[in-house]
Amino acid sequence: MRRTLYLAMPIIIGQIAGVGMSFVDTVMAARLGALALAALPIGGAIWMTGVMFAIGLMLALTPAVAQLDGAGKNKEVGAVTRQAVWISVGLMGLLWLFFRFAEPIVVWLDIDSQIRPIALGYLEAISWGIPAICLLLVLRFFSEGTGHTKPTMYIGFLGLLANIPLNYVLMYGKLGFPELGAIGCGYATAIVLWLQLLLIWVYTLKHSHFKAYQLYSGLQKPDWDEIRQLLVVGIPIAIMISVEGSLFVAAALLIGKLGPVPTAAHGIAINFSSLLFMIPLGLAGAITTRVGNAIGRGDPVGARYVGINGIVLGLCFQVISALFMFFFAVQIVSIYGNVDLEVSALAAHLLIFAAIFQISDGLQVCAAGGLRGLKDTKIPMIYTIIAYWAIGMTLAYYLTFTKGMGPAGMWIGMIAGLSVAAVLLGVRYWRSSTLLISNHNQSANDSI
Repeated sequence: MRRTLYLAMPIIIGQIAGVGMSFVDTVMAARLGALALAALPIGGAIWMTGVMFAIGLMLALTPAVAQLDGAGKNKEVGAVTRQAVWISVGLMGLLWLFFRFAEPIVVWLDIDSQIRPIALGYLEAISWGIPAICLLLVLRFFSEGTGHTKPTMYIGFLGLLANIPLNYVLMYGKLGFPELGAIGCGYATAIVLWLQLLLIWVYTLKHSHFKAYQLYSGLQKPDWDEIRQLLVVGIPIAIMISVEGSLFVAAALLIGKLGPVPTAAHGIAINFSSLLFMIPLGLAGAITTRVGNAIGRGDPVGARYVGINGIVLGLCFQVISALFMFFFAVQIVSIYGNVDLEVSALAAHLLIFAAIFQISDGLQVCAAGGLRGLKDTKIPMIYTIIAYWAIGMTLAYYLTFTKGMGPAGMWIGMIAGLSVAAVLLGVRYWRSSTLLISNHNQSANDSI
């Protein structure tokens, strides 16, 4: 557990700082009124749809690097990372098209007409950061796969520190810049992403830890077999993460049909719960690395052991988070400033539901981290589709619109989806790791 925490803490801190950017955006947008506060989660939800797919696709690099690193194949680590760069280049074009032509999606979802132009303006502004985030993910997951997680913390802090003054200048029209409102958040985030890319590039270029991997030894032509292997692992992860994320995105977009007040209240609740979710998410990254390292050095028993320890650790953190949100819901909402009383009351109510799903959300993400370390991604992808959409979103839509429960119905559906996913992925990790040990023992007996 100490080793897992040692790897996880920089990731957790960096990701909290990263989500802190969204937190800062929401707090500063709250001072622009309910309309800006409602538009930001809509634009942010669509942005995160594409970003989560990118994260999932590039996450294939972490177990690939971890297993090679565990086997002592340093030069191959650098080679596989350079191939991941080619995947990120293709990803840039897809994401650019998605964000620049998002208006039909917003129209189709029937988002409130007052919210629509601000949300689309935010997406157009933030899309300038797409090349930066794609390359940033490659270098980040390369670093994490080698067991060096501090760069994630450094770029997270840089982003948070730079985001506040950039937001202030661009949102409120300071230093001669026009007052852009919530759209200014998009431009600020795009600038921050380029600054983060510059930092992690310099860090991985200069730090002694990375010398052995020879990442910057020269350009390399696409190796289609290597790229295919990364995609075979990465596409199911991307779909899996996108399916989970799309549950929350769809919730935000559907609640957007209920008007500015429910949308703003949901935005506060999901924003704060996302902040706390960075703890199990960071643990999941450390679990992936540790499980992958164990597999690389031929230790399946150790792989299962570190995975289960990580899941238990995640459960402990999530119980604390749930209790905090349950007992201090009103105080949490007050952090967001002078929010409308109706919005404030509804947000505090929704935080109670957010506290409940902290448990299952933490369990499922840690179990998924262990499965990624095993490169077991296809069946977990199917499980998440069933859990989040066939069960979670179906129930959420029914309770919200058919039963008229409003945002509370949406959150109950999300809790159901996450709980089913936690059970399915947890059982899958146990069975997959057990089978791996059995096969390893059988191979050892055969060799004897």
